[in-house]
Amino acid sequence: MATSTTKAKPATKRKPATKTKTATKRKPKTPAKKLVIVESPSKAKTIEKYLGRSYKVVASLGHIRDLPKSKMGVDVDNEYEPHYISIRGKGDVIKNLRKEAKKAKAVYLASDPDREGEAIAWHLSYLLGLDPKDKNRVVFNEITKDTVKNAFKEPRSIDMDLVDAQQARRILDRLVGYSISPLLWKKVKKGLSAGRVQSIALDLIIQREKAIKAFEPQEYWTIDSEFQKGRSKFMASFYGTHNKKQPLDDNDAVQKILKQLDRNGNFDVVKVVKKARKRFPSPPFTTSTMQQDANRKLNFRTRKTMMAAQQLYEGINVGKDGNVGLITYMRTDSTRISSIAKHEASQFLHKEYGEEYAAIKPVKGKLPEGAQDAHEAIRPSSVFRTPASIKDYLTKDQFRLYQLIWSRFVASQMTPEVLDTMAVTIDQNDVQFRANGSKTKFAGFTKIYDKTEKNNVLPDLSEGDVVTLSKTDPQQHFTQPPARYSEANLIKALEENGVGRPSTYAPTLDTIQRRYYVKIEARRFVPTELGEIVNDIIQEYFPDVVNAGFTATLEEQLDATEEGKENWVEVVDSFYKPFSKEVATAEESMEKIQIKDELAGFNCDLCGAPMVVKMGRYGKFFACSRFPDCRNTKAIVKEIGIICPQCKKGQVIERKSKKNRIFYGCSRFPECDFVSWDKPVGRDCPKDGHYLVEKKVKGGKQVLCPNGDYKEDVQK
Repeated sequence: MATSTTKAKPATKRKPATKTKTATKRKPKTPAKKLVIVESPSKAKTIEKYLGRSYKVVASLGHIRDLPKSKMGVDVDNEYEPHYISIRGKGDVIKNLRKEAKKAKAVYLASDPDREGEAIAWHLSYLLGLDPKDKNRVVFNEITKDTVKNAFKEPRSIDMDLVDAQQARRILDRLVGYSISPLLWKKVKKGLSAGRVQSIALDLIIQREKAIKAFEPQEYWTIDSEFQKGRSKFMASFYGTHNKKQPLDDNDAVQKILKQLDRNGNFDVVKVVKKARKRFPSPPFTTSTMQQDANRKLNFRTRKTMMAAQQLYEGINVGKDGNVGLITYMRTDSTRISSIAKHEASQFLHKEYGEEYAAIKPVKGKLPEGAQDAHEAIRPSSVFRTPASIKDYLTKDQFRLYQLIWSRFVASQMTPEVLDTMAVTIDQNDVQFRANGSKTKFAGFTKIYDKTEKNNVLPDLSEGDVVTLSKTDPQQHFTQPPARYSEANLIKALEENGVGRPSTYAPTLDTIQRRYYVKIEARRFVPTELGEIVNDIIQEYFPDVVNAGFTATLEEQLDATEEGKENWVEVVDSFYKPFSKEVATAEESMEKIQIKDELAGFNCDLCGAPMVVKMGRYGKFFACSRFPDCRNTKAIVKEIGIICPQCKKGQVIERKSKKNRIFYGCSRFPECDFVSWDKPVGRDCPKDGHYLVEKKVKGGKQVLCPNGDYKEDVQK
């Protein structure tokens, strides 16, 4: 059978399967977000968490436009029109803000709720092409979820009265600074400056120094005596004779009184007055009182206080609650408290301390003259967030300041301390002694704050009782001169004079130190020779600048501008017209002041030329008189007359750290590395042989061993 064979077909290449075109799904377009612009990244982080996904929060990093540094930047012939420029280094920030604003659904300006913040919002609206009349300005006094969300429900337009007030202040400061500073550079030395508030602060310090130098101490005496009733002893002081107060001017007057007394005889209790006295708490903090209390109680410099307060306000991560603003806005001169905060404080006090500690009508602080009352006082955003509960999330400085703010606020909502007081008059031969005692009956607000008064408990005395004299202690005293200003006292003085506002104190104190117009010794301001020269010039040629009353009136006009009652151009004009005439007069008549270099008394060890004492940014130093040909310099050191306790060869000298703190070291450094914060006294401890040091303690000084084995009081 024949088989049919079929020819096999060659294998054909299969065409690759062509992909069928299917409709590609486009990613849904991300809906545009609402843009919020604040000043700092930490504030942005906190607010973005509260507002949710439909918002994007970015930071402008403070001001983005300002007057130029290279020139006046104010057209005095054209209604003081300012010439603003973008701040150098902010180009990338501005570029990014414009980019984000362009693609945003809406833009909100949420800078700080004060004049400065309003001005930042206005500058932002200009750079981003926004209409200042649009309702895109959002303000809140505390950064908490409810407050922030509620603020975004009621945005407003930019308040041009606030902007004008800030602009007027900025222009006034520029006119003063850029008119007087060049004169000081030309007539005294380069790098000097003058300003409205800083000149008054410097003048206050110098006037106080003059009062100290002119002070003549007056002698006076006291007779403190110890009396005894039964086994109880108590102290009383000489009051007077024949029931009239009598001063003791000298030792003769003291001896005359002592001769009238029969020391072995009885003394009669002739009068006992018992009363209950109430001590009320202070109101919550304003910026000024916070700065003062932080300086006194925490030893914080003003700048440090404001830095820590800014961090607490902007938000800190406190665990499960995330980032949260812990205090209300920290630039305020008001002591007002919201009804919500009062209610929360009352709830806290009832729960933690009991009904008797919660005040029905909490203390109300009196507003200083010119205070704006625009914001609440500084207080915790939630009183239930106690310092102890968040201590682990805060730095040491943040915790200490928060504790101070929290305690002061809670105390202000508490009942007063009640004291049982007793005033006793003791008599013998028409010579009277008086004793005052007090004992806390009810702690009130002192349960948590300001436990300053110590109880002085007297024995139970009644009129007609007889007591005996144990000992008398006549002491000579001299009246003391007024104390130099501390940061706290200077801020208080500026506030009382109506000079400056909450935001100006920290930079003002910074400037007068940076220019070396003043230095700090033992936490007090001391004027320098340079500061006195500058002050004399300003006193002579620009009396209005250092006139506290004139400057306070100017501050009131700026406040009136903020309220829409004054035109900012007219306010600036009323100051500048007479001031410009003073500048012209000073240009013509002010003579160049030569600050002569003082000879140091030894020669340069590099070139042999005489060394001189020069004045630098951080004080005086030795320099070669051939500068700049020879650049040899030496620090001025002060020997304390004690041999180094470590090497027994060098002298102990007083030095200063980078932070201007005094310490003691060996003159043979680096051969000898002896160093001590406390002043060595040149004696060794009788117990372990370690060198003794002198240390300041409350009420005086002590000589002690650093090892803690030995201590002795310094005789006054």
